[in-house]
Amino acid sequence: MPSEFDLIHRYFQWPVTHTDLGGGDDAALITPAPGHQLAVSADMLVEGRHFFENAEPEALGWKSLAVNLSDIAAMGGVPRWAFLSLALPAVDSDWLDGFARGFRACASTFGVDLAGGDTTRGPLTINVTIMGEVPTGMAITRAGAQAGDEVWVSGQPGRAALALWHLRDGTALDRTMRDDCMAALHRPQPRTGLGMGLRGLASAMLDVSDGLLGDLGHILASSGVGVRLREAGLPTALLLTACGDAGLAHKACLTGGDDYELLFTAPAAHHDAIEAAARTAGVPVHAIGTLVSSNDGCRIQRISGHMETLEMRGFDHFTSDH
Repeated sequence: MPSEFDLIHRYFQWPVTHTDLGGGDDAALITPAPGHQLAVSADMLVEGRHFFENAEPEALGWKSLAVNLSDIAAMGGVPRWAFLSLALPAVDSDWLDGFARGFRACASTFGVDLAGGDTTRGPLTINVTIMGEVPTGMAITRAGAQAGDEVWVSGQPGRAALALWHLRDGTALDRTMRDDCMAALHRPQPRTGLGMGLRGLASAMLDVSDGLLGDLGHILASSGVGVRLREAGLPTALLLTACGDAGLAHKACLTGGDDYELLFTAPAAHHDAIEAAARTAGVPVHAIGTLVSSNDGCRIQRISGHMETLEMRGFDHFTSDH
């Protein structure tokens, strides 16, 4: 039976490129680039709560790092260093081979060093701490939005939710769109290039992990504003193609989680510059509403013109059933 240190050496040590001292010692040594701040985030994935018990290990390895890279993207930062801690119920070489392959592929794609971590025995749990760099004073937080700013979202939020509902509840998906939705759920693509391109343009930003409405609510609360969303501006066309149900497509777009798209606000004067930054990053963006005074609350204008109050709630690990 391999020891803890054998596992780390075999599966989770590879050459680093911008780390002074990586895994294998008591601590990593890191020197941030001059004129930069460190952006640090941590995320935990628990079997049965965040992923199915039969989750494909290579895809899980990719996703466990990608969801953390998305946090750095949401700050306008460049991801640099990851720390991986694993609790494993037993040593399964095939599972570890696949997981490590997926994790390393994601790290290589986005230029991230695996700088350390830990392993222990226990229920399958994956914990990643990510560190990135952002030029001092240029980080995009949740607290800078102002009334009059436009609300934007990247990509196609809702695909991951449709995939989850398909797997969990049997929701029917169009055959031509099923693989696309599954890829969104299992191999999310952190929008690091777009995040960097939005420095100096976006007034507030976060990534969509617990549903567009719930996550937008964090920006509204941090910035002290309200919102008017436009149903006609929501990117639901592909979702409708995938599930054939307009109501379900709308629900997936607004409340589905696990997309890891960027949700951000920006002054209307930056509209053209944002579209240019999105083209450079190769990521579509959609203007879906406008911020208003907090006294005006949170509402959505339906295609019919009717205004409807919004409940700004998303997924919560302690109040949600699934």
